[in-house]
Order: sequence, then C-alpha cells, then structure tokens
Amino acid sequence: MMEVSKLVRENVKVLAPYSSARDEFSSTAEVYLDANENPFENGVNRYPDPYQNTVKERLAEIKGVAIKNILLGNGSDEVLDLIFRAFCEPLVDNIISSPPTYGMYKVLAGINNIENRLAPLNVDFSLDIDAIKSKVDANSKLIFVCSPNNPSGNSLDDNEIERLLKETECIVAIDEAYIDFTNKKSWLSRLDKFPNLIVCQTLSKAWGMAGIRLGICYASEYIIGILNKIKPPYNINQLTQDRALEILGNEELFSKNLNVILSEKETLEQAMLVLPMVKRIIPSDANFFLAEFEDSKYVFDALMAKEIIVRDRSKELHCDGCLRITVGTPEENKKLIEALKEL
Repeated sequence: MMEVSKLVRENVKVLAPYSSARDEFSSTAEVYLDANENPFENGVNRYPDPYQNTVKERLAEIKGVAIKNILLGNGSDEVLDLIFRAFCEPLVDNIISSPPTYGMYKVLAGINNIENRLAPLNVDFSLDIDAIKSKVDANSKLIFVCSPNNPSGNSLDDNEIERLLKETECIVAIDEAYIDFTNKKSWLSRLDKFPNLIVCQTLSKAWGMAGIRLGICYASEYIIGILNKIKPPYNINQLTQDRALEILGNEELFSKNLNVILSEKETLEQAMLVLPMVKRIIPSDANFFLAEFEDSKYVFDALMAKEIIVRDRSKELHCDGCLRITVGTPEENKKLIEALKEL
C-alpha cells in the first residue's frame, strides 16, 4: 500500500472529508432532527445512505467482492473523474490511454488539466505494451485499459495487462463496462494480488440500467478509502439506489436478456457477413460489433433516413469505413437486416 500511497496527490492525502449528518449517525432512530430535512414523509424527504451499503451488499453477493472494495458513482464517468482527481496533479502529471478507445478518458484529462499521452492500439486492436511503457515517466499516474474495448469490441490480452501492472509504477484502471457479455474472466478476482489495480464496471449495459447512471469502482480498501474522501457526500440518490436494488434482485431476467443479446449478435453477424457491402466484422466480446463497409457514409445516411441509428466510427484510428452496431431486440435486428438488404 505504501507504493500506491506515493501516487496519491498530497492535498488529497491530508484532506479531511466532509462529514454529513448520516456519517455521524447511521443507525435508526425515532426522531431525526439533525440534517435540516423536511420532516413530512414522501419517500424521498430524507437524505440517502451516503455509502449505498444495501446496494453494495447486493453487488458483493453477485460479484464475490467485499463491500470495503466497492465504490459507487453517478455513472462510470464520475468514477473515472474521481480517479483523476485522487491521483493526478493538474499541469504536472500525465495519464496514458490507447486509442481507439472510450472517449471520456481524453475528455476527463482535459477537464482536469492532465496530459493524455497516447499509445495507440495495434492495427488488430491489441495493446502495444512497448509503446505504453515508452510513454511512462516519473509523473505518469494512470494507465487506462478498456477490455472489452470500445469501439472495437475485442477483449485485450490478460498477460499484456499483467505486464503493465507489474512493470510500471502506475495505477492501471481496467474499464470492464462490457465484461458481462464475454466468457473472459474479470480482473475482480485479482484485486488482492495487485494493489495498483482498479476495475471499473457499470450497470448501464448488461443490466439495462443506463437511465439511472450507476457506475462501480472495485479496488483495494486503501484506494476506495481515498476515493470516498473526495466523492460528493450523497452522490447516489435514493431513487437510483431503490431501482438498482429492484433490478439486481432479478438475476433470472438478467440472464434471459443477456442470452438473447448474445444469440442475436451471432445471428446479426452471420446475416451481415453475406452482404456484399460488408467487408468484415471485428470479432466482439461486447453487445456491439464494428463492421467495415464498402461505403460506410452511404450506409449510415441511408439507415438514418429509415430511422435506424447506428454509430459512425470511421474517423477513429484503425476504423476507416466502420460503423458500430449495437445488438437490439430480435425485431430491431430484423429491421436492420431488411434495410441493409434493400440498400
């Protein structure tokens, strides 16, 4: 832990976090007159649990991770922002990311005034370990790895990620937003082995809760403690916590929907591969895939005219002529195939 503590910003180390009324009294009582709340009950007149312990208990049960190793954020973007603010000194430190990848790493680096050093993925969308290591210096604090990667959909090699954890003195943040769609093993099982490991997940994708904005950070108790010091005191509202518990309680529906998505992805890929306009489809471990077309702009515009919206990724590195297509319902996927056949 001492090695990781050296990466934390000095002002954050000595910061005394805000102490809310619910921090000072977290038990139950008959009368609450401590938080300047409206006393008239309407279901949301009281402040929520600042540490979302009931939700964390459910996640701990599902994921096999201790509550002390979990932090929840208002979407994964808040989790990522907290990581930046905990470890990176503005105008001094730097991070390394590997495009093409999730665009918020670059945006958050800009917001926090942190240099974002680029070590692009190889043409086959694999990590270029030597390129990443060549970017690391004494002020490098974070290395972001997205696996399965967005927009390419492929999982990155575990052995290469392990090299980053072992051979650099940086926090390695692995973004596993799409981990539920693959049979690859999550890095959650290795939190105890690597003190410089952070794993980010979300309830937006496989769990179908994009609308409630709930991201998850898994890390050592030390790192979670640092992030809890700087997070807003009530960052997850009561409605979000209640809805998350409701949906997390139905694993049967989760599995059913997940299997449909995986089955539909295979069907969609096979149907598209026989179309002359499709040059190739990148093998994907996510709920989407990257498809290269003979004329992606024509296809994109034509689909939009039919009110079918896909994502144009053709301007991203190694993605010339590519559209990113999310797997929809069987009915939506059928409409897409019919539209492509017409084109």
